[in-house]
Amino acid sequence: MSNPASSRPSRSRWKLTLGLLACGLIAALVGLFAMVAMANRTGRTLSQWLQDYQSGKLSLTSAAASATPGEPLDWYTPRPVGDAFTEPPRISFVQAHDLDRDGRLDVLVCDCVENKVSWLHQNQEGQFIEKTILADVPAPARLECVDLDGDQDLDLVVAVLGKLFPSDEKVGALLVLENDGQQEFSTRTLLQGVARVSDVRSGDLDQDGDLDLVVTHFGYYDGQLQWLENQGDWQFEGHVLQQLPGGIHGIVADLNNDQKLDIAVLISQEFERIDVFYGDGKGNFEESNIYQADNPDFGSSGISLADLDADGDLDILYTNGDAFDYSPPRPWPWHGVQWLENRGQNDFRYHRLADFGGAVNAKAVDVDRDGDIDILAASAFNAWDDPESQSLILLENVGSMKFVIHGLGNAPSHIQALDVADLSGDNQWEIVTGGMHIFEPYDRVERLAIWSRDSTQNNPPVESTAIKDSQ
Repeated sequence: MSNPASSRPSRSRWKLTLGLLACGLIAALVGLFAMVAMANRTGRTLSQWLQDYQSGKLSLTSAAASATPGEPLDWYTPRPVGDAFTEPPRISFVQAHDLDRDGRLDVLVCDCVENKVSWLHQNQEGQFIEKTILADVPAPARLECVDLDGDQDLDLVVAVLGKLFPSDEKVGALLVLENDGQQEFSTRTLLQGVARVSDVRSGDLDQDGDLDLVVTHFGYYDGQLQWLENQGDWQFEGHVLQQLPGGIHGIVADLNNDQKLDIAVLISQEFERIDVFYGDGKGNFEESNIYQADNPDFGSSGISLADLDADGDLDILYTNGDAFDYSPPRPWPWHGVQWLENRGQNDFRYHRLADFGGAVNAKAVDVDRDGDIDILAASAFNAWDDPESQSLILLENVGSMKFVIHGLGNAPSHIQALDVADLSGDNQWEIVTGGMHIFEPYDRVERLAIWSRDSTQNNPPVESTAIKDSQ
């Protein structure tokens, strides 16, 4: 007969082993169920999801950022431009463009407090004088500056949300501000009473010699992507490409170098995905999902296109830092900047560049003019109570797509709108920013600012405005 005392340790070891095996099995099942759920959310089978994850099309939000920290740079000094303000501004869009074609770049603005589209006209002295082009337009999101009617002057196509905050009310619109050649504009309505319109872009999608439009409807639970076929005489026919809410950008470009225009679309909400619609030049498109985040709160906020690695095709620069779902908004550890490397044949590889709380906008430009592409990124939802939190950063390309992060400034804060251009014509980049000051603090508020490498006599640098009253 065995000794009971000697058998107890054996039983304990068996219990411990069985417990560990049970925990491991439970963890594996939880992981499996999570992967199945993510696969189902993206419309894939589990095997397709695993294959796409291994290829880099999908990524986990815990992916390590590759950029290394660097020293802050005092290269730029912001100075306010445009109209004065008395309440926290909400600028959704800025773009440098020579609207009147006088050889000097101007700045176009969408303002969601004043509910207007305006033009910062640069005069011969280099001063920027703001002129309202369209008033009483509720929450203009973006505009496209293009000669839509082929009469040799620049028109403005305006994407109108109708309401800044999420809503399924049919309050969106698409407007054309038709230029008479003297920068006097008449309004044409292409769409009205539709899901909130977040973006509009132009291009000859069917190669018939005129410009068509790609319209992104964010909506809330009800959104879509469509292209409007230009049939002449201001008549457009709509063609729905995708029925998903949360569309932020729908960009027109040739992504596969076949001389036909494609569409890259960023979808937020719980989808957090980037799709490409490959065009055949006849108005037909084939949809392909090229990226899918695993986190439904990833906070996709914007995409832009540039040949970041100088290999002859367009890559996708991508920010995630939207925090509108939280009150008050706050930065999250997964917010940041990344790029999708275009490897050809519909193969896009995800690369995480930098963690950056509240990142909402990024531009690719050779800031230091050393022959490679750097990245400027802006934050609207950083930790503004922390004096070290930056509103504008530079990702300096130090070669072979390796980046060093430099803070450029934290005043003004809450930067939503961003553009980069040589406004002064001195072979130096200026940065144009617009503030989206929806929540406190209001101690570093600015509506519009131009960040210059050296200030001018006409527009000396000044401190950002402080607004103490909360909204």
